Parts: sequence; structure tokens; C-alpha cells
Amino acid sequence: MSFAVGSLVRARGREWVVLPESKEDLLVLRPLGGSDEEVAGIYLPLERVEPASFPLPDPSQLGDYRSCRLLRDALRLGFRSSAGPFRSFARLAVEPRPYQLVPLLMALKLDPVRLLIADDVGIGKTIEAALIVRELIDRGEVERFAVLCPPQIAEQWQVELSAKFHLDAELVLPSTVTRLERTCHLGQSIFKRYPYVIVSTDFIKSDRRRDDFLRACPELVIVDEAHTCVWPERERSGRHQRHQLVSGIAVDPQRHLILVTATPHSGKEAAFRALLALLNPDFANLPDDLSGPANEHHRRRLAAQFVQRRRGDICHYLQADTPFPEREEAEETYKLSAEYKQLFQEVLEYARQTVADPTGGIAQRQRVRWWSALALLRSMASSPAAAAATLRTRAASADTDTPDEADAIGRRTVLDIVDEESSEGMDLPPGSDPGEETDESGPVRSRLLAMAREADALQGRKDAKLLKVIPLVEGLLRDGFHPILFCRFIPTAEYVAAALRDKLKGVEVVAVTGTLPPSEREERVAQLAKAAKRVLVCTDCLSEGINLQQHFNAVIHYDLSWNPTRHEQREGRVDRYGQPSPKVRALTYYGIDNQIDGIVLDVLLRKHRAIRNSLGISVPLPVDSEQVIRAVFEGMLLRGRKVEQKMLFDDYFGIEDADLHQQWEASSEREKRSRTMFAQETIKVEEVVRELEAARAAVGSGVDVAAFTRTALTACGAAVSDNDPVQVDLSETPRALRDALEVPTRFPSRFSARFELPVEPGQLHLARTHPLVERLANHILNAALDPLLDSPARRCGVIRTSRVTRRTTVLLLRLRYHIVTKHGEYERPLLAEDAQILAFAGSPQNADWLPPDQAEALLSAQPEANVTPDQATDFVRKVIDGFDHLRPHLERFARDRGQQLLDAHQRVRLASRAKGISHRVEPQLPPDVLGIYVYLPKG
Repeated sequence: MSFAVGSLVRARGREWVVLPESKEDLLVLRPLGGSDEEVAGIYLPLERVEPASFPLPDPSQLGDYRSCRLLRDALRLGFRSSAGPFRSFARLAVEPRPYQLVPLLMALKLDPVRLLIADDVGIGKTIEAALIVRELIDRGEVERFAVLCPPQIAEQWQVELSAKFHLDAELVLPSTVTRLERTCHLGQSIFKRYPYVIVSTDFIKSDRRRDDFLRACPELVIVDEAHTCVWPERERSGRHQRHQLVSGIAVDPQRHLILVTATPHSGKEAAFRALLALLNPDFANLPDDLSGPANEHHRRRLAAQFVQRRRGDICHYLQADTPFPEREEAEETYKLSAEYKQLFQEVLEYARQTVADPTGGIAQRQRVRWWSALALLRSMASSPAAAAATLRTRAASADTDTPDEADAIGRRTVLDIVDEESSEGMDLPPGSDPGEETDESGPVRSRLLAMAREADALQGRKDAKLLKVIPLVEGLLRDGFHPILFCRFIPTAEYVAAALRDKLKGVEVVAVTGTLPPSEREERVAQLAKAAKRVLVCTDCLSEGINLQQHFNAVIHYDLSWNPTRHEQREGRVDRYGQPSPKVRALTYYGIDNQIDGIVLDVLLRKHRAIRNSLGISVPLPVDSEQVIRAVFEGMLLRGRKVEQKMLFDDYFGIEDADLHQQWEASSEREKRSRTMFAQETIKVEEVVRELEAARAAVGSGVDVAAFTRTALTACGAAVSDNDPVQVDLSETPRALRDALEVPTRFPSRFSARFELPVEPGQLHLARTHPLVERLANHILNAALDPLLDSPARRCGVIRTSRVTRRTTVLLLRLRYHIVTKHGEYERPLLAEDAQILAFAGSPQNADWLPPDQAEALLSAQPEANVTPDQATDFVRKVIDGFDHLRPHLERFARDRGQQLLDAHQRVRLASRAKGISHRVEPQLPPDVLGIYVYLPKG
């Protein structure tokens, strides 16, 4: 290639910067002062390109005291190839919290990156994992990546990667794969065709799809909900296939692998060891108890690849407050109406007779009867609508051939197994007709239909559960909350939503269930969020995947989940970082006389909540919640009376109820010790502080974004309020600015915005890569570089101030570097850009250079006396006339700064040195002098 990366060229009547993607005969160029949207390719045989030099400022184009800071900030905010220790920070649309840098620093010390991120729900594990991906891509170490995740959260990953990290990934789902395959060449895998993909784990785990993925697997893979991909104690085919998939990915020792989960232990030590073994096979043999001096070397090895923190660990990390809402919890009860209670007893007696019938025949039929009875009881506790639908529907397990098949389908349709193969379809009414009679009018069928008609008659005024929840919802609305009601079944959600819609005047009520495809669910939620008063009624299809904290701040468990983890997931939709409300409410709603809710509440939910409140962490049950549920209901159905828990657990588990809870508490203490050990003391606070400050200095922090945006908009004639959120009116600004911002087609003339999360619905979050900030910075910079345009930031200026005692000149420099990474014979070029302030006292011929902090301090100086235009022009011209005396120092500074850049680039990536990877940096000289600003003593 005839032009080096980072060099300045002239073509098509303007100046451009050469980008690393350029080839010998094709230059990929970004306009000087332009954005990535303006990047163009020029084919050298067809177009003329010549070297360019950057001119010094025109002394006649004088600005005011704001010019230097405005121009410097516009320059830094326009960088996308930053010169700090992290190559990626200039491309982020979110400023990471300090604690979110810890996994990134850990990852950069590993090669390959093998990391388990197990922070609590709502801390931001997606951002932490995506930061690592973005950084490795921008360092040139990764070209392709894949995210494996449950299908219901695939679109959320796509949105997060695109909106916050500018990584546009394709979804690989059953609904998209045919379209993607059509674009591939013969024999080409979609995973080779598309470098960034988000893949449904359940879709890709099948033998045929898995083998194709493993053959073309990218060099970096993120596995979300990784705890569902390890070998279980009791085999299930779906988890077995997921385990084969992820084990196949991990077997390549050079592949980067990031495992993400909020529940690494899942209550089972063997599963936790299997999860760790994906990082390093040796971890499978670690001691169960890692505490004590004798195990310090084991802890150190594991701590290099495992981070696990509670909210309490990071709320005030590095004096940066991370606001999490306060959770207010309450319980409310209801009693069945007399008619509902009578039907409940009738259904319970039917279920007992069905399960206890000694003429049940073969084992498969007995299992079908068991699941049919359990489904019926589950639906009765939910709503008359769900009960009626279940009574009229054939049990899905009835069409199976073996007891194992019946159990598999029964578990999926009746129980709340969080890590089952897919949550899609799990909110359908499960069906209770065992399908044993060939005559449609047989006695069992007739009995079920008769009970269904009774259930129909209970809807509305005879449903005490529904009647009592209406004032509870009204109370939340009066207190300013926007509630979500979680239901177990689709008929219940639709039934409850219809009743609330009828009773709550002036309130928008929407039901979202599994009948809608994931994209339409998000659209329904987005439309509902526009209403001032809103209520969302949904099934557990929204308990994971869609973050709802921006629009809702209260949860009502209309139906109790039979798995405590599901309750935590529901509440985690609103109780997480980014929730704008200081408080969230969680209401557990249950019946006290239906013999089901009380058992589930006492055995599972209250104990889970007590552990979480005591330790600050959620800990799964040490045995399968399914086992507990089966024990509870087998006791209820087979014994025909209220269950004595002590006898029940002694019979079923060989332990007493108290012992079960002791095991749970022991598991909780082990989890607490783990989070204490692996809250990451290996990454020192001082190290995070150093790299964070260096990154912010290179690209500008959130505070810089706020100051720049307010100042620039005000200088351009916009009306900008002083409050937070800021109110902006662009109506009176120049046409050039409104065209640059695409007002009103892309942005409205009036808007409300905040510069930090959380934001309320309808507010803009103005991060450094937000299109409005980016376009504003480019407008300021381009206008300053074009002498024909009027800009509030000019390239030169003169003021008098008491901040100096003799004439002092500030130079604003733009530095461009070519970073070359060499691995063997392969070299990969990278571009780095930097903005620096230098200052000297005296004349250019006898320059006395100031320390960096003194130079930076001059940017806040304000004029205290007048300088005539002729005087100002003359002072600037003197600097320009003597510039040859300054040039050697500027070039030495550029080289020294390049070495600092190289040191920072290598400092955070120590692991690469062990693999023979070397780096060198080549400064593009001379540095660009964007601005010359003279400060004269006030006297």
C-alpha cells in the first residue's frame, strides 16, 4: 500500500485519513473531521490520491475563550480509534461503570480468554461480556464471534450489541435460518458467511446443526445461561445435547470462551465443577471446599478466570455510586368463594381417585394420570379460565409410549423448570384428559366436561382471587407504580387482563403471552410504555429476555411459581441497574384455603426469600424443586389429607424438612463464601483506577459529554436548561446545525435527555456515541476547519487573564498512529488517534514548556480584559511565524506519546507476550496542529 495507516491524503477535493482496512490498490478513507458513516473506498487506478498536509490556523479567524475546549472535546468525541489502554472505548454507546472493567481486565490477562462471569442478576453481565468482545475485535485479535443463548433472549442480545457496542449480529433461529442459508455459497456455512451471530442454543444443539457449527465455529464464543449447558445429575436429553455442544466448543484450546450465568452453582456442586471444567479441565478436580490457607493456590488459579459479585460488592465501587432500586416486598392473600371451593374439592377428589386407582394398568398410563391430575390442580389454582381450558383439553402426555416420555412432557407442561430446553409454549394450558377412553361420551370425559362448565360459571363475580387483585392494582397505580402481573397460563393472563381493562378506567392494560412471537411481544410492551398509566399482564414468556425496568417498577405474582428461581427472574425484570424509580415493589399473592399455594409458599418461596434477604444472594434449592413438588403432591393426592411435611420429606428424600432447609442454608453459606473469594481481589482497585483514568483521558468521560453538549448547543443558539434531565429546544438554531442533526426527521426540535442511566421513557440517553452527540461534535469540528462556515469553536484565539503572568500559548494537537501487531509473519495494522494539549510560556524561539496539568488548567480560563482584533491577530501570527522552532519539540512529544500509547496497549494485554505477539507504533508526523490559543497577562 502506498499510504500508511493514519496518514493524511487528499482526494475528491477534501482531506482524508487512511484506515487499516486499506489494500494496495484500494484505500479505505474517513474524511478528516468526519464520522464512520462517511467512510469511503477509493480505487487507486481510477482516482487520483495525493499526500496532504494539515495547514496551521488562519490568524484572521479568531474565536473566543470557549474555542479551545469546545474544539478539543469535539475532536475527542469524534474519535473511533482511541489511543487509551482500551481500544474499544471510543466505539461504545455506554460508559461502563468502574466495576464493569474488572472482567475486561481479567480477560486481557488471559490468552485465550476463558472466563466465567457470574455476577448477580441485574448487575450487567451482558455489558461485561460484550466489552470483552468489542475490545478483542478492536485489537485485531478476533474477527468472528457467536453468542449462544436461549431463544427468548436472542433479540435482546442483538439490540444490546447493536445499540451499545455497534456490533451488528445476525440472529440464527428456526425462523431465520432458511433466509440466511439462501445467501450462502454452495457448501458455505452461515457461520462463515456472517462473522457476528447470535444463535439459539436449543436450535443449534441438535446433532446435524451442532456439527456444522463446530466445523465453522468462530474464534470467540459467549455462552449465556451457561449453567444450563453442563451435565446434570439426572440426565435430560436437551441438557445432554447442550453439554455436548459447549464441550465441543471448549475442546479447542485456542478458542476464546466467555461463560455467563447468574447461578453458577444451581445448588449442585457436581454441575458447578462441570461448568468450571469448560474453562480448564483441571478445575473439575478442585476441592469442594476452597477455603483455608492450604487451598490458596487453587483459589488464585480459579480467581484468574472466575468473577462472582453481589450488588453489595459493587454499589460504591471506586466511589462511583451504582444506583439499584430498593425492593419493597409484601404478601397478600385471598380466600376462595364458596362455589369455587366446592369445585376445588370436587377436582381434588377426582385427582385422588385417578392417581390412586389400582387398575391404572401399565406404568406409562399411571404416569399420564399423575401428570393429568397435577395439571388440573395447577390450573384450578390459577383461574377458572385456565381450569376450564385444562378440563377440556387432552393431556399432551397421553400420546406418549413410555413412562419416561410421559414424564418429560409432563415436566415441561406442568412444572416451572427454568432451564428446560425452551420456555416457548410452556404457558399453554396443560390438559387433563388422560385420553384412555375411545368413546368421547365416556364417564371420565363427561365428568371433566361437567367440571369445565362449572369452572366457566365461576368467572367474574365468583372468582375471589380476581376480585381482590383489582384494588391491589389500583393501589399501586395510585402510588405511582406501573405494575406487571405474572400469570402461569395464557387463559389466565387474557382473563385477568380483560377484567382489569373493564374495571380500570383511564388505564392502558395489555396482555402479552406465548401466543405472540418474541418480536411482537417487544412491540406490544413498547406501545404500552407510551401510556401514562399502564398495567402489563403476562406469562413467564416475559420472565426472562426482555428487560422491563424502563417502563415498569412493580411485580405481582398473580400465580405462584413452583420454582423459586422463576420468582427471582420475574422480579429481576424490574429490579436491576437502569431502573429509574428509586423503589420497586414485589407482591406475592396466594390463596390460603386451596391446599396448593400455602404448601408451595411455605416449602419453597419463603425460605428462598429469607436466604436472599439474609445473605444478599439468591441460592437455588439443593435438590430439584421438581422433586419437592412431586413429594408434596404425591402426599396430598395419595394420602388424601393435608401433608405433614416432616413425614413427607422423611419418606421421599430420606431427610426431614428441617434437614432439607439446613442443606439449603449450607448451600447458601457455600455460595456466600464463593462470592467473597471471587469478588475479584486479584484485580487491584489501583489498577482499575489507572486504566479508567487513562481511558477517560483519551476519549472523554460522561462528564465531558454533558459539558460539551450543553456548551455546544448553547453556543449554537439552542435553548438548554440547567436542570437534570436537560430540556433542549433547537427551534432557533442555524439551519446548518439542524441539517447536521437531521432535525426534525431524525431528532425532534424539542427533547428531554440525560447523560447517565437510568432514563425515563421518552428521554434520550446522550452517551458519547449517541448519533446526536456524534453529529454535534462533527458539526463543531467541520465548521471550525472550514473558513467559510460560522462555528462557535475557532482554531485560534487570544484572551487576557490573571491565570498567567506572562504570555502563554496553548496548542491543540491531533496525533495519528499506526499500531502494528505482529504474530509470526502476519502483521495487522491498527489506527489510533489522540488529542493532546501542550502549552509553553514565552516566544516560540525561547519556549518554556509547561507541565500537562498546567496546560489543561488553562482551558477553563475566562477573559478578564479586552484584546483588540488587530492585537489578537498579531499575537497568533507571531506563533505561526516562529513555528519552525516549535516543530522539533512537537515531533519528540508525538514519539514519546506513541511509546506511552504502546505501553498502555501492551500493559493490559500481558498474556499476548507469552505467545510471541509483538507490537510497534509508528507516529504520523508532523502532528496536526488544530488550534493556537494565546493567553496574555491581565495587566
